[in-house]
Amino acid sequence: GLLELVRIDWDSSASLLEKLIEYESVHAIKSWDDMKNRLDADRRCYGFFHPNMPNEPLIFVQVALVDGISENVEELLDETKPAVDPKVADTAIFYSISNAQRGLDGISFGNFLIKQVVEELIKELPNLRTFSTLSPIPGFSVWLKGQITDNKCDLLTESVRKKLSTCIEHGNDSDTTLLRGVIDRVDDSEPDDLDSEDKLKEVFTRWAAIYLFNIKGKNGRVLDPVGHFHLSNGARVERINWNADTSIRGREQSFGLMVNYLYDLKDIQGNS
Repeated sequence: GLLELVRIDWDSSASLLEKLIEYESVHAIKSWDDMKNRLDADRRCYGFFHPNMPNEPLIFVQVALVDGISENVEELLDETKPAVDPKVADTAIFYSISNAQRGLDGISFGNFLIKQVVEELIKELPNLRTFSTLSPIPGFSVWLKGQITDNKCDLLTESVRKKLSTCIEHGNDSDTTLLRGVIDRVDDSEPDDLDSEDKLKEVFTRWAAIYLFNIKGKNGRVLDPVGHFHLSNGARVERINWNADTSIRGREQSFGLMVNYLYDLKDIQGNS
């Protein structure tokens, strides 16, 4: 009840902006130009602050105001693109939520932050109709590579084998060898080359869907930590995006795939 929601913008103190650069944990802020772009007219940044720590955010979220649901984070953060008029944007994309205080890990500030920010945005910009994330899938790569030695999910169905047979040479190799070959193919390919790999896109998107929907951790929770966070807050999986984050980190944690979690305001409570 003591937490205060504060909008952070380019006029905020330099020391606070420096802390945002330091604490950003999803998409690193590379420069002051990058920071300024994330606080432009078509961007919003909000944080929770405590009265006893007025210059230290506890958690903060970054939002892009756009037309339609974004599917690529590099395009979303492109500093050369002109700003969208917030009054004509129809979608708010939550693309980064960062806990700033490691000692408060495990305390669920994020769900309250998102809901309060949605309320603030609706009051400021009634033209907004869609509230979605563009989120990483941080556990996908580790899980999929684990299937090489333990294929419990039957990932290589007959239809999938046929699709993959045109992508790599595998002969009569075992499922384990085929799966390893496909993963190596994606790991070793240049991001631009993967745009045209429709069969790989279809197969990896299917595997990501299996991971997000079917693979559970302790207590029946969704195994993916970001997925668990948004789904337990009342969002739904709207779309899985191929080649959406081609950064080194994006490719390492999810082969470049990202997911849109949609916050449909009329369904949030029931979903949660």
